[in-house]
Amino acid sequence: MSRNGRFSTNGKSFSYRLNGWKYSVGIRVILFVGLAFLFYMALSGKWIPQRYDLQLGMASDRTILAPMQMENGIETQKAKEEAAKKVQPVYTIVSMKNEVLVETVFEKLRQINNDEALSDKVSVFRTVFPSLYQEHIASLYKSATAGLPNDMFVAEMKARLEEQQYKIPEEVYFKFPRLTKEDLSVMEPVTRDIVSRLMSDQIQNAQTARAKVAELVNTSSLTKNTNRELVQEIARFVLTPNRFLNQQATDEEKAKARDNTKPVYINKDDVLVHKGEQISEELYQRLKTAGLLKDKVNYWPQLGLIVTVALLACGLYMFIRNSTLPIQQNNAQLFMLLVIYVLNIVGMKIVALGQNLEYPYVGYLAPIAMGTMLIALLLDLPLAVISAVIFSIISSVVYNIKTDEMFDYRYGFVSLVVGLTAVFAIQRANQRSSILKAGIMASLSGAIASASLILLENDYTRNELLFSTSFAIAAGILTAVLVIGLMPFFEASFGILSPLKLIELSNPNHPLLRKLLTETPGTYHHSVMVGNLSEAAAESVGADGLLCRVGSFYHDIGKTRRPSYFIENQMNMENPHDRIEPALSKSIIVAHARDGVEMLKEMRIPKPIRDIAEQHHGTTLLKYFYHKALKQREADPESAAGEEPITEEDYRYPGPKAQSREAAIVGIADGVEAAVRSLRSPTIEQIDTMVRKIIKERLDDGQFNECDLTLKELDTIAKTLNETLLGIFHSRIEYPSDVPAGSATKGAGTA
Repeated sequence: MSRNGRFSTNGKSFSYRLNGWKYSVGIRVILFVGLAFLFYMALSGKWIPQRYDLQLGMASDRTILAPMQMENGIETQKAKEEAAKKVQPVYTIVSMKNEVLVETVFEKLRQINNDEALSDKVSVFRTVFPSLYQEHIASLYKSATAGLPNDMFVAEMKARLEEQQYKIPEEVYFKFPRLTKEDLSVMEPVTRDIVSRLMSDQIQNAQTARAKVAELVNTSSLTKNTNRELVQEIARFVLTPNRFLNQQATDEEKAKARDNTKPVYINKDDVLVHKGEQISEELYQRLKTAGLLKDKVNYWPQLGLIVTVALLACGLYMFIRNSTLPIQQNNAQLFMLLVIYVLNIVGMKIVALGQNLEYPYVGYLAPIAMGTMLIALLLDLPLAVISAVIFSIISSVVYNIKTDEMFDYRYGFVSLVVGLTAVFAIQRANQRSSILKAGIMASLSGAIASASLILLENDYTRNELLFSTSFAIAAGILTAVLVIGLMPFFEASFGILSPLKLIELSNPNHPLLRKLLTETPGTYHHSVMVGNLSEAAAESVGADGLLCRVGSFYHDIGKTRRPSYFIENQMNMENPHDRIEPALSKSIIVAHARDGVEMLKEMRIPKPIRDIAEQHHGTTLLKYFYHKALKQREADPESAAGEEPITEEDYRYPGPKAQSREAAIVGIADGVEAAVRSLRSPTIEQIDTMVRKIIKERLDDGQFNECDLTLKELDTIAKTLNETLLGIFHSRIEYPSDVPAGSATKGAGTA
């Protein structure tokens, strides 16, 4: 350890070596290569599945799993045929108008029997009855064909009617000429009634209906046996089928059954081929469909993927390089970005495991906004926006289940909407509940975006709309829960002070701040004033104003161990430094920085705030005690004979010097507030002179050599401090132009 208390190795400070890693170009290149490799792994599974050199008939040397959900064509075809077999035949009922045929038959019987010129009526009847049947069928075709289903059905009906035509026995024809008018008058209504009753049922086989005729005739009002016999024959002749198989409609129903049969899927990671299994034609086609066969060497897809990944990584690199964000040079922040990307993409992959063709909208459940929210909270808003675009591109590939397309930007669009909504909803978060509110906003935007895409589809179902919106809403809530859970991990692991954490630490009820207020009220008031000054100064040069404010609250916490030795806490009491040696006073004063760091470590206060407490004095000189020691040595030179001479190094703070702009700004504000407070009646000129003097002394003393404050920024800080101090001390400042002649002494005395 060097004389001023700082670590050194071969002339280089420990902080320098640490910063060497933190800002190493080589480490930076490795991290960007890691990002590119992450993109490659995220996309390669979908775009370039592993391929195998297999041929028909050979045995597989490994077990091959399905890289994605895919349809099992053979099993699907079997399922479709089974469904088609279960389809019942479709029959069509046709109104045959057989009562009209009954009337025609009896009309012919009367006409022939009344024709005395006919000598051979039996032969006439043999010819007339078949012709009457054919004429009836022809008339039926003419009147009903337009209403029949199709030509195939008409042909089927005609064949069935001709096939089932009733042939009247030969002996019956000899009985027809014997019928009288009275017989015909009695027989006709009975015949019509029997035919009407039987034809009211669905008749597929006319023979079945004809078997019922005898029973109906026997229960009729007919008394003559001859009449009964002839009515039976006429009724059997007239009866025809009226229910016909509609083969085309049956085929259509079978086709519908096949179409409505759900495909049989081979799920992702199911075994396609077992080790040692012989490659059959079926397995070969299945592997070919899955794109797993190395049928020919083709490196172009690999090259295309590498170029795509390089474009994504280079785009992110150029955005960071041309920004003014700390991550532009800070490898620790770049590594944290890589970790966030890894977590987000792993989360996407986990959700993708549950996605299939039956439930494709599971992809909306992915907490993609988790990454953008973490980046917005822990790093920066513009970087979160560009990351939302990258995540949307990746999600459109990861959740694409269409084997014939490279992207499904439905998921990319929803991811982009959700990611951007989360970023802009979280940008001004000041408490943990703000994360939950941002998650709810992401839920609503995701639900609206997914619903809009579903509504654009013509054949969507209510379940699809319900599932997509429900998954999107659940994703937003899940995102908020994950972000709330991961924030402490990143804050602790990377020493990140998020705005939310800083707001929590600024709570006056924090144990250390309560201790500062109750035990050292003067220091507490001083710390609050320094916080106001440093926040304004930091924001004027683009530094972290909130960190400066909260760091100022804790920068003098070490004074609580010996509060009475610091002037702001000496209320109506003697200054104890008047009774002790300057060297001891120096040790007590210097110790407050070290004591503060120890107390902050015990309370697990994040490192950036501890750094401010440790570095806000840098290696500045305690001028009062240094000069007091010199005066004592000059006043009593004999007693100091033989002792080592007093040097400035003996009365300097051990440091280290400010390593960040925030620590330097808090140090400036600390010195300015104490100096201006010591003025009785500060004027504008006095304040400006005091501020610039303090800044110049620290600059000349090399206190800003290890932080990146520029001279222009120091000038801006000086102007901002002047303006802020004027607002604080305005009631005590008398402007020269407003002071009456001769009243300067009076004003100073009453200030």
